[in-house]
Amino acid sequence: VQLQASGGGLVQAGGSRRLSCAISRMDSSIVAMAWYRQAPGNQRELVAAMMGGGGILNYAAPVKGRFTISKDDEKRMMYLQMNSLMTEDTAVYYCKLTTRRGDYWGKGTLVTVSS
Repeated sequence: VQLQASGGGLVQAGGSRRLSCAISRMDSSIVAMAWYRQAPGNQRELVAAMMGGGGILNYAAPVKGRFTISKDDEKRMMYLQMNSLMTEDTAVYYCKLTTRRGDYWGKGTLVTVSS
């Protein structure tokens, strides 16, 4: 399984950005889908996650109410809608797939939020 994240870039504080993750194969083996981020000097952290069937959404406290994770099975895509962006959201964002065969990561996409 291959994942390709895109949509990063420079955005002003208060703005919005949608990240996309193209997934080469989506099937019933998917247990969960998630977005992580890693800011400079920090460890990679969970941002948002959802079950493979679409239920049980989970968000990290700093992004709750601002970010939304979603997926489109037909297009084999996962998304992260980010609103009310803050400078603290600056990081490389990664998409991750957890399947019964193992975990898969996409290459990150950099989001830089300017003040």
